[in-house]
Amino acid sequence: MSELEIDLDRSSPVPLYFQVAEQISEAIRRGDLSPGARLDNEILLADRLGLSRPTVRQAIQYLVDKGLLVRKRGVGTQVVHGQVKRSVELTSLYDDLRRAGQQPETRVLSLETVPVGEEMGAVLGLPPDAQVLRVERLRYASGEPLALLHNWLPPGPAALSAPALEERGLYELLRAAGVRMRVANQRIGARAATPAEARLLGERRGAPLLTMVRTTYDDQGRAVEHGSHVYRASHYSLEVTLIER
Repeated sequence: MSELEIDLDRSSPVPLYFQVAEQISEAIRRGDLSPGARLDNEILLADRLGLSRPTVRQAIQYLVDKGLLVRKRGVGTQVVHGQVKRSVELTSLYDDLRRAGQQPETRVLSLETVPVGEEMGAVLGLPPDAQVLRVERLRYASGEPLALLHNWLPPGPAALSAPALEERGLYELLRAAGVRMRVANQRIGARAATPAEARLLGERRGAPLLTMVRTTYDDQGRAVEHGSHVYRASHYSLEVTLIER
């Protein structure tokens, strides 16, 4: 860790812990920190960077929660062994399908500006009477319906249209507009399909569906989109890497 350079911009609105975490994460991705490499302890690292120990602890814990680092009693903090070789960048279903050669296609079912309301306003950090873009899409993979996607987006730089959303992924369009997505809170679940969902997805009524609810934030901590999606359990699965701590 002593050879790793971390440059902090103390005038930036990006929290210092997040700057530290991002630069360590990038060093891991580049291979500058290889699997098994040990980090300086929090006291030494805080002293070297001129930061408080809680700030460094928050950065390390963020990377532990992301599965990039692991704390081992008597050893210290290490880069995870056998890490799955996948970009730590946030991806969308469209990104993942395209990379897997699954020929994603999209049908936009609705695209409208609506009042955000109290519940969604609390999620996005907006007053209840604020206007948001609500999007409903049906995503196909290799010609088969795969997922029903609902998204709410606050006003922003991306000018989204149905033709654009049918040609490109939502995250791709947001990045092209300069939105810098950095962190997401995500919850995975399962439930039975409603009659309308079953019809759109080509499933029987009550068929099992996987659910995903995600709120994505930019590098200044602002919510940039909230998604509530359902996937055909017969055609889609989620894979995660579990790490002993």
